[in-house]
Amino acid sequence: MNGKPRFIMCNCTGECPGFEDLNFWKLLNFVRNELDSEYAVVHPQLCVDDGDRFLEDILKPDVTYIIAACDPRMQKKMFRNPFEKKGIDFDKSVVALDLRNMTTEDAIKKVREAFEGLKG
Repeated sequence: MNGKPRFIMCNCTGECPGFEDLNFWKLLNFVRNELDSEYAVVHPQLCVDDGDRFLEDILKPDVTYIIAACDPRMQKKMFRNPFEKKGIDFDKSVVALDLRNMTTEDAIKKVREAFEGLKG
């Protein structure tokens, strides 16, 4: 893969009880400032039409995306269309993280480990 990984956070409308202990802004700023990322962004709901359009706009081949959202199996199912439209293999391009029911500190640890795993 080329370049730095790109971090995308879905906050599931901001009302999912699974994210009530996670400060999205603290996590995004940690990724931007402390990890070797191209960028860190948050989207309110990647699994709906405007989420598909957003992904279609930003997806590029040969780039790794770390997507923090719901269950990784659901991410693959819900985000499949934009990846297919762009001719990008989800399994090879995405590190899917489930950050539900985590504190900000636990989420930071999990995201840091995902970035470190890419260097491996």
